[in-house]
Amino acid sequence: MSTHAPDLAGLRPHVRLAVEAALDGERLDAQQALALADVRGAEHPTLWAAAAGVRDRGHGPWVTYSPKVFIPLTNLCRDICSYCTFAQDEDSPRAHTMSPDEVLAVCAEGAAQGCKEALFCLGDRPEVRWPKYKDRLRRWGHESTHSYLVAMCRMVLDETGLFPHPNAGVLSRRELEELREVAPSQGIMLESVADRLCAPGGPHEHAPDKRPSTRLAMIRKAGELQIPFTSGILIGIGETPRERVDALLALRDLHDEYGHIQEVIVQNFRAKPDTPMGEAGEPGLIDLMSACAITRLVFGPTMNIQAPPNLSADYGPLLVSGINDWGGISPITPDFINPEAPWPELGALTQLCAEAGYELRERLTIYPEYVHNDAWVAPALRDRLRRATDADGYPVAA
Repeated sequence: MSTHAPDLAGLRPHVRLAVEAALDGERLDAQQALALADVRGAEHPTLWAAAAGVRDRGHGPWVTYSPKVFIPLTNLCRDICSYCTFAQDEDSPRAHTMSPDEVLAVCAEGAAQGCKEALFCLGDRPEVRWPKYKDRLRRWGHESTHSYLVAMCRMVLDETGLFPHPNAGVLSRRELEELREVAPSQGIMLESVADRLCAPGGPHEHAPDKRPSTRLAMIRKAGELQIPFTSGILIGIGETPRERVDALLALRDLHDEYGHIQEVIVQNFRAKPDTPMGEAGEPGLIDLMSACAITRLVFGPTMNIQAPPNLSADYGPLLVSGINDWGGISPITPDFINPEAPWPELGALTQLCAEAGYELRERLTIYPEYVHNDAWVAPALRDRLRRATDADGYPVAA
């Protein structure tokens, strides 16, 4: 943990004023937040130290993670992103849609090994693009991917006790409402607010669901429906440092209005072979740490800031850049989005946290601050969550 205030003398004046404001507990305005994007050279460690101090003020000695199973319900998608290897054509030998039996088997094994979360990841509305997939859904009694997802979330909840967390792409208000009944939290990565990334030649040129306005509108709907919600930014796909801050400010504005953003993820791009961005440069550790630090200073001490440990070869330093959560870690399933990046071993992660002065702690997919507030939880889920958690909203010991 941070033990003393950082020395700000080496910061240029506009950066120092912004960091001082954050350390004083002020809500940074846009100009101050954008000043943090200008940090350079020897200023980076000071930025990290300031963020670590703000983080400790809000979260004390705790670092959290969610023991989960990863359910890639279908890897078909109507979008084409230049960096993605998860999405497949329906005739590809790697294309797969999990059957109910497959979903149940994975979740049952996860429950037996102490998992609490079932993370559902899938492509955006694949039935719009892939006719054979649509026929399969109909054989299973569903007209849409959403209908199938709701049924699988309900099955997992009822038969295994795992709490679903759907990351299902852009959803309508009705779809969000229906998922709210079977999943205590939901999410979608904002990724970026830079419209130019959707222009010809950009990574999202052929991905209509990645339009910033579309994703922000969905995140707003989730707030209106009082859904504990996960979002975040993806760094290294062509955005500038200032555009990263713009995305953080957009998320903060929505959270200020609705209070529903339960965590902000800072995810670093990983180049994948056989993709248009396969030769693109990846963000380095310094860049990632400073993105985490800026996120902390923009959102303040109490927000949950997450960085996935499996996406960095040396993830330990992330602990001193302002994060307080590692995200989901699975004992039985890989990261199907980044299959080349294995999860850290839990014992090693626990030791790493301890050496930095922190204690690793399990959480559910819904963060503790929302668990016992009935306004944020569907009536059908309240008793389940109460039985699964202690008075502070953390999982009870098995």
